[in-house]
Amino acid sequence: MSTLVIHHGDCRRHDPGPRHPEQVRRTEVVLEALGTLSGIERIPAPLATPEQVGRVHGDDFRRWLASMEPEEGRVPVGEADNLVNHGSLDASLRGSGAICYGIDEVVAGKAANAFCVTRPPGHHSGTDFAMGFCLFNHVAIGARHALALEGVERVAIVDFDVHHGNGTQQVFEDDPSVMFVSSHQMPLYPGSGHPEETGQGNILNLPLSPGAGGDAFRATWSRVGLPAIDAFQPDFILVSAGFDAHIRDPLGALELVEDDFEWITRELATIAAQHAAGRMVSILEGGYDLEGLAFAAKSHTRALVDAH
Repeated sequence: MSTLVIHHGDCRRHDPGPRHPEQVRRTEVVLEALGTLSGIERIPAPLATPEQVGRVHGDDFRRWLASMEPEEGRVPVGEADNLVNHGSLDASLRGSGAICYGIDEVVAGKAANAFCVTRPPGHHSGTDFAMGFCLFNHVAIGARHALALEGVERVAIVDFDVHHGNGTQQVFEDDPSVMFVSSHQMPLYPGSGHPEETGQGNILNLPLSPGAGGDAFRATWSRVGLPAIDAFQPDFILVSAGFDAHIRDPLGALELVEDDFEWITRELATIAAQHAAGRMVSILEGGYDLEGLAFAAKSHTRALVDAH
């Protein structure tokens, strides 16, 4: 079996502007970096269905987003720098569709695992709000999709983006069938992710100080994050794979390198093998320095390939 790399050209239709960090080239440089890897299979992402999206986002929110998409130009949704243009919603629906498709293929035994190379990201979007370059919350939609499948009763969501996944936390803070574990820089946008934010005991936040590097990242995950996921015994692991904790990234001040992303992916794959028959799907979140993003995403994907 292969590692699926799920993507779609529609993701290039979302264009918040030439000086915006969440630029069109993000997915392109990742796909180019993965060109030399063996053990992957590239698959086009379907559009998420209304049923899949509706497990997280209500009708009013979806209608509002649809009403905001302009025929021409760009308009802000939720925040001044969260811009949409004609084509943004289809791009976001490809991300949500990608993670649901990857989950289906892995559960069916047709793929070992998957990495969804899509944009815009999703982890700042909540049930009824959009922010932080995000429209639909793909990983949350994926978790609810997985829980609707036979044999999946517990899902762990792991988020190592430099920014806290506040939207994902909001969706699941009262749902003990999902564990959300996040490492992130603090202080930093969006200002959430404090250790005392625990939900129903299913939320675990691991803030890191500006300037923290691989040693602090690995120690925190080894001491707290990974044992908690192991104790949860998930039936499926989903990863919000944000690479903006890379030392080159302009939007954060953590100092991870590509080996750190490869390390956390291998550790998660080990837990997935122990409890979830290896079932793991990741989706691209942040990462705004193109060179750092390409290096880190390739290391992440190499670890997924090596897991099977």
